[in-house]
Amino acid sequence: MFKASNIHYEMAERVKGINCGGIGAMHLMVQRLGLIEEIDQNLELLKVHLPYHESDHVLNIAYNLLAGGVRLEDIEQRRQDENYLNGLEAQRIPDPTTAGDFTRRFKEADILSLQECFNRSRQAVWKVQPEGFLQEAFLDVDGTIAGTYGECKEGIGLSYKGIWGYAPLIVSLANTKEVLYLMNRPGQSASHSGSVAWIDRAADLVAPFAGTVTIRGDTDFTHTAHLDRWQEAGRHFIVGMDAHPKVVSLAEGLPASAWKRLARLPKYGILTEPRQKAFRHKEQIVIEKEFKNQILVGEDIAEIEYEPLKCSRKYRLVILRKNISVQKGEQALLDEIRYFFYLTNRRDKAEKIVGLANGRCDQENVIEQLKNGVNAMRMPVNDLLSNWAYRVMAALAWNLKSWYGLLMPNRERGLELVKMEFRRFLNVIMLIPCQIVRTARRVIYRVLGYHGWLADFFATWERLQRLVLVE
Repeated sequence: MFKASNIHYEMAERVKGINCGGIGAMHLMVQRLGLIEEIDQNLELLKVHLPYHESDHVLNIAYNLLAGGVRLEDIEQRRQDENYLNGLEAQRIPDPTTAGDFTRRFKEADILSLQECFNRSRQAVWKVQPEGFLQEAFLDVDGTIAGTYGECKEGIGLSYKGIWGYAPLIVSLANTKEVLYLMNRPGQSASHSGSVAWIDRAADLVAPFAGTVTIRGDTDFTHTAHLDRWQEAGRHFIVGMDAHPKVVSLAEGLPASAWKRLARLPKYGILTEPRQKAFRHKEQIVIEKEFKNQILVGEDIAEIEYEPLKCSRKYRLVILRKNISVQKGEQALLDEIRYFFYLTNRRDKAEKIVGLANGRCDQENVIEQLKNGVNAMRMPVNDLLSNWAYRVMAALAWNLKSWYGLLMPNRERGLELVKMEFRRFLNVIMLIPCQIVRTARRVIYRVLGYHGWLADFFATWERLQRLVLVE
């Protein structure tokens, strides 16, 4: 089918185009959100603005990733592209060396100030959402490992997995996949280290727009010393608890009548006829090779009232009991019982509590997108604070994707865009081939191709043109 053989290349003389035509729509949204003014008014890192302001540096890093760049050095490609500069009416943009120097100007207070600038613009998006948009807001918190082979990165440490690097902390809003706060820490830091202050900030940020706020975390984020305070502040929480001997003995002491079989809800509804399940070749190989295998036989749930040591009141402790059959080949060796514990102050049914707690695992997808989609977890500069600043600016590219989806007139398509992987978002919204035409008062992006998402792209652009998000 691919029959072209006599292929030639030549330079166009009159037509000037770019491959990232969606960058104009992103810049229009940034202007409507007032993000440029927010950054310039609240972030003071440059003594003289010749020629760049703080917002130029921040947007330069975010736009590089939205234009398909992967690392800091890719800014040079944008900088040498006359049509890219014309599309943004920019005389010049900072080169990679200048961008790296900008990240080294940040102190911890400056990084917090920059994140609050993003959050004020974020609230402008939330204000125009339909009623019930955040009826139940879920704040997910987790740490991860950002490894590096560099040996001159100040602040790195050796993680419990034997990986040198940093240990970022991410607080995200599960409803919209937005990163609310991102913190950088040495690699040896515990997952929960320093997380309480950031959780409180995120809860205060979301609370004015949410009916209820639920904090979710794994067993590293039980934070029993703060549960009473969250309860008094009207915050809900669903946090894991380690299976230590005390709670395991409580679970084992429950009568049989306290347990009931857990019926998990389907992940999605089938609109047509169900398809035949694919054959599990991996499972077959495990059986044939007689590898040790663990098969889930059944799940049961129960709940008790439990008062943690650092709390002054009791909370619900939902217990999930898993019956696991340990097999070798087709021979069953033994049955193993494992317990999972979820501490909460929500009054939902126990089945829903387990489902909501497991739903926190979707944050792993957000972290994966930050690592390998946006490439925000790279360490392009030389110390902990400067790499922290770079990550925050890079994460802005991910948040802009969510904001653009939330502002789409077609709500269903907008939510699909919010959940979309970053690379696919680039292909359907950002990497649109366009001809750039500059007139006396306008910059015109002439789209040179068509696909199914362009109807939503134009509808969102028209909405942004007439939408006043900031007074």
